[in-house]
Amino acid sequence: MFFGKRGAKRIFAACMAVLFMGSVAGCGASSSENGIEIPGITGNGQSQTINVDYEVPQQVPNILVDQVGFKPDSEKELLIRAKELPTEFQIRNLETGEVVYEGKLVKPTFDEKTGEYTAIGYFTELKEEGNYYASADIVGESYAFSISETVYTDLFNDACKKFYYNRCGIALSENLAGENAHSACHTIAAHLQDEPSVEIDVTGGWHMDEQADRDTVVGCKIAENFLLAYELNKEAFTDETGIPESGNGIPDILDEVRYEVEWLLKMQDPKSGGEYGAALTDNTKGGDLFSYPVVVTPVSMDSTICFAATLARFSFFYQEYDPDFARECLRAADKAWNCYVNNQKVLESSGAFNAAAQLYRATGNSSYDQILQAFFEKRDFLELFNTDENIFLGSVTYLSTNQKVDMDLCGKLMKYLMQRSEDIALKATQSKYLVADYDSENIYASILFNMRCLTITDYIIYNHEYTTIVENHAHYLMGMNPDVTNYVTEYTERTYVDGQKPGILNNPSYDSLFVFMLSILVKE
Repeated sequence: MFFGKRGAKRIFAACMAVLFMGSVAGCGASSSENGIEIPGITGNGQSQTINVDYEVPQQVPNILVDQVGFKPDSEKELLIRAKELPTEFQIRNLETGEVVYEGKLVKPTFDEKTGEYTAIGYFTELKEEGNYYASADIVGESYAFSISETVYTDLFNDACKKFYYNRCGIALSENLAGENAHSACHTIAAHLQDEPSVEIDVTGGWHMDEQADRDTVVGCKIAENFLLAYELNKEAFTDETGIPESGNGIPDILDEVRYEVEWLLKMQDPKSGGEYGAALTDNTKGGDLFSYPVVVTPVSMDSTICFAATLARFSFFYQEYDPDFARECLRAADKAWNCYVNNQKVLESSGAFNAAAQLYRATGNSSYDQILQAFFEKRDFLELFNTDENIFLGSVTYLSTNQKVDMDLCGKLMKYLMQRSEDIALKATQSKYLVADYDSENIYASILFNMRCLTITDYIIYNHEYTTIVENHAHYLMGMNPDVTNYVTEYTERTYVDGQKPGILNNPSYDSLFVFMLSILVKE
């Protein structure tokens, strides 16, 4: 991002600080490395030199904004925290410092837990595209931000394309991948962990971590998030994100999911129909990460039932593009289902509920509906709906199927969904940061799962308030949080890199949920 004259001033100030430290510490070392030598007296009266080490704490603004920015027509807000809150704020042009908007602060709040005084400022009326920063008397200035029609579109495409960069088994060209380009990796045959003499071709799929491991359960969950996001917000997904399949007439998100699905098919045991758990790289012999041998873990029942659900869901959406491949996926899902029911107690597994919902929608087979009805009759179903991802996703699928359904039951499911969404919305509106569960132990997972719920509800029963709440959570993740940190991208003034923390787009599971969250904002 271009920071103009104001950004240049910050760079100049930082350079002057470095020069000053160098003059104190002398040539070859800074005071932060060697400390400051202070004359002192020992207990026996002898003089000594005391070496004092210290670290200057990093100062961050007390005006919090989304450092990535806002769309021209969306609601825009900032948060100010200060013991003595001002009553007004200004938005200034980043390059000239000229005031382009003045507003009043509202919702003054005192948080007894943190001891913070906060207030919110709205500047929704400012719609002109450009780069800005906020200021207020006593408090100071915010980090820079932009107003742009493409602020979410660019971010959305980056989040989607991360999965192309994570592809295993193929070469990534500089033309499409830039600095992420590399030659084909892990192309040699893998070995089964429990039968090392057996070789298996498991090329393909997405790397899930820095060790370039690939996990079937994680891959299935990510693919399901993408497929559901596509179902709800098709217009958000294009065929031009810059992957090898772009321009083939199929939305790129489905091309990306197919790449993972083709790997998942290779991970299915052809005899039993069970799904192997993971393809792990073996670094015990050293060498280059991309050439590590690969070991395939044994068939896992969790992987098998997740595979059945994902392949059934994929076949349903992909039949209009490639009917033959869709049928192959549905047969594989059915085979995995049979493997699972022959080895597990179906009604004790929430994964079976989700798989039955996907298979019922894809086939209309009443045997799957019978499984669903048995789950619906459980006394703790409402609790499961609110706490178990498989029950939640399977219920959403039941609501959207074209097959025969119990309308009274659909009414109950809608009531559950609305209540869950209203609880999230209420928490968000009562929060000083405008988000639900901001003090949750795992804040990012909580935010992303909550926003998936709101996005689903917003699709079924459109509510502009829900869209605004989703957008506020995006603002939180990109700077309007207690750490004043952008946890999504690397190109703003303070990001997760500064705190040496992993970014959301660097976690494939979080990235897929972030794509889900942005899909409702991109289509607006």
